[in-house]
Amino acid sequence: MKLTIDNLDGLGPRDYTALVEAGKTASAIHRRLNQPSTMVASIALGTSGLPVPVSGGRIVATRGDGTAIFTGQLTAVNPEYAGWGERGAVCRYRLAATSDEVTLDRKTLPVRSAFVNRAAGDILRQLTNELLPGSFDLTQVADLDVVAKYQSSPQKSWSAHAAELGILARGRYFALNGRLIFQGIGAANYVLGETSPSFSADGFKLLSHGARVNDITMIGRGEPQAYVRDYFVGDGVTLRFSLSQFPFTRGSSTVLNEEWIGATLNPLSWSTSGPGAAVSISLGKLQINGGTGVDGQTLVQFAEKIDAGGAMYLQHGDTSFSSGSDGVIGGLYAGTVNIAGCVAGFRVTPAAGQSAIQALVNGTATGTVLTTQAGHRYVFATRLYASESYRRGLMFHSSNHAGGGGRGGVVSGANVRVVLEVHDIDTANPGSLVAPSVVLYDGLVSNVPDACTYVLVNAASMHCSIAFTRILRISDVLVRSALPGIGFRTRLTGSQIDGAECSISTAGSLGFFAAYGPAANEQIVASYRSVGRAVARVNNPASIAALQSGSDDGTRGAVMTPKLPLPRTYVDCVNAASALLDDKTQAGWAGEYDTWSGFLPGGAQDIFPGDGLQVNVPSQGAQFSAVVREVVVEVADLANDLAKYKLRFANEAAEPVAFQFESNTADTLPALTAVAQDVAVNLPADLVAAEITQVSSTTTTIDIGQGVPVGYGVEVRRTDSGWGPDNDRNLIGRFTAQGFTVPRLAKRQDYFLRLVDSSMPPRYSLHSTLLHIDYPF
Repeated sequence: MKLTIDNLDGLGPRDYTALVEAGKTASAIHRRLNQPSTMVASIALGTSGLPVPVSGGRIVATRGDGTAIFTGQLTAVNPEYAGWGERGAVCRYRLAATSDEVTLDRKTLPVRSAFVNRAAGDILRQLTNELLPGSFDLTQVADLDVVAKYQSSPQKSWSAHAAELGILARGRYFALNGRLIFQGIGAANYVLGETSPSFSADGFKLLSHGARVNDITMIGRGEPQAYVRDYFVGDGVTLRFSLSQFPFTRGSSTVLNEEWIGATLNPLSWSTSGPGAAVSISLGKLQINGGTGVDGQTLVQFAEKIDAGGAMYLQHGDTSFSSGSDGVIGGLYAGTVNIAGCVAGFRVTPAAGQSAIQALVNGTATGTVLTTQAGHRYVFATRLYASESYRRGLMFHSSNHAGGGGRGGVVSGANVRVVLEVHDIDTANPGSLVAPSVVLYDGLVSNVPDACTYVLVNAASMHCSIAFTRILRISDVLVRSALPGIGFRTRLTGSQIDGAECSISTAGSLGFFAAYGPAANEQIVASYRSVGRAVARVNNPASIAALQSGSDDGTRGAVMTPKLPLPRTYVDCVNAASALLDDKTQAGWAGEYDTWSGFLPGGAQDIFPGDGLQVNVPSQGAQFSAVVREVVVEVADLANDLAKYKLRFANEAAEPVAFQFESNTADTLPALTAVAQDVAVNLPADLVAAEITQVSSTTTTIDIGQGVPVGYGVEVRRTDSGWGPDNDRNLIGRFTAQGFTVPRLAKRQDYFLRLVDSSMPPRYSLHSTLLHIDYPF
């Protein structure tokens, strides 16, 4: 075994092997799962003439064949008095070092937008290259599973992010000899069996760890639940209306605020393609001049995808055209960036020296054409309102669902209301600054992917400047209104300074700004999801039956709240609980194994945390699959390449590798009695499109927005409870037609709807639909 240290003095690595005090436990390498490795060693310089190592120096430990077992930086060099020798006082030095990723941990990650629908390994590669481009060999970084959303933080170290990504994808990382390795847990597997001639019975210690669990109640975060539509009527005076439920919202936040400061585009936010002179920044504006004349070749593209769940507001910017232009501004694309694949955007075409602007939806220009005028500026904006707040489920892992094949991650379809608007500002008319925007398109768009590629400019030949670009997550409440005899239009929610007409308060009310107050008899509809705690209960019937004995029904329950990954919905809670039950129904085992380097399990040359261990020691009743959690390599005899290894291992019934948990607090427990439910399988669809079509003083007409399948019906109740054929206490009626009329008994009335099948017992939609009216008689 060899130890070299480069003291950064220009003389390169020097051999300190002969100075290491071998046989001391203080000279050891300590590896932990998804944490930086550390090394400590004691050296006595004596009369060697070698310099005292310096903090920050590079230390490398290798086996006799040259294979590295530790590489990193010295983080401490501590002198210790060791006695008096022939030439005076003798001093030994205690060295402490941290593995190669210490160079990454000493840098601060930049502020950037969240990663959306990116593989865990892809995220790790980018974080690494953002800090130290080209400094690590990344060829052994595997992609593993797609992470729906991941927000990096400058407040956390690189290794903390790597550890989180390891949990999210059931992976392990370590850095060694300039390489970064990120791969699934158990990528290397070894057998630890007592029939092996090298097995050390004295070094094997086993501990039964953790009780079996076969019934898990999983608590997640606040989730969207009932589909709610609140109906109001304006009286020409009232500006504020109380919503019937507290709306679920993912919280208003700024995804991007680009002011085009500096001389070049920020590579963390943007990429460009096409002729170099076509895209530039000048005078605090993005300048577009020209293009190749071909659709999809000259682009200014956002670095991350746009999550098409919930509500988003994209302000493509204050744009000035210098001549007729051809291309697309603010395009959202399903795949390849071209006009045919544009889900929504603004089509710009030349028009007699000016430019014609038209809505572009699913590759087709549609609706009103707005022609630009000299001296005018145009602010383009897109609003998205999806019927589903989360479009992609989270991934959860177990020994049965390893990295790259997690449980969950299903993408849900959703209708997305798209509003495309242009604010025409006449620089010679100050009043135009507060004039309402022109809505070019307001409609439902189907087959919108869960995340879209965002291209600010797709220029065949564009000649314009853009002053800013913003991407905002806004309130998930969709507000629409209609004057008598006129169709519904979307009322823009948000800040008045951004051109909005109304806002949603934290107290759960809809307020209109004075200039946009509803007129007398104007119908108002607010559509949103109610909020509740995501909770699900999952059990394993086979395990329960196997443990039944006498009066013991065999149930072994637990209430769990994951911190990472944190379930966002009922479906996530089901998948999280199911993943845990893959392992928790088995016996939990943990243990240690001490052996010499020449007698490692399975003939391994070296072992790292995250390696798999097949434990087969029948004499102690131990036959299970485990994961190595820690490895301590104690230097014993450098000359003969001998080291003593201590392995700590556990199976996932004892210590799940793909979860972090937090203690259940008192405020989470009351949710269990109200919300916990068994796993829902093959339930009827939620009535997402149900709406009220007519209201009189005594009746309300409802259309569920779809035909009722044969063998199904619609159950309507006054409250969201009592669902079932035997409870008529709050029942309004049961119907088999798409449209039906129900009684109206009060000024404010609630109608809760669910689709139900004819099975026994009957199965209902997972979420109710609430239609609430607040109409004068």
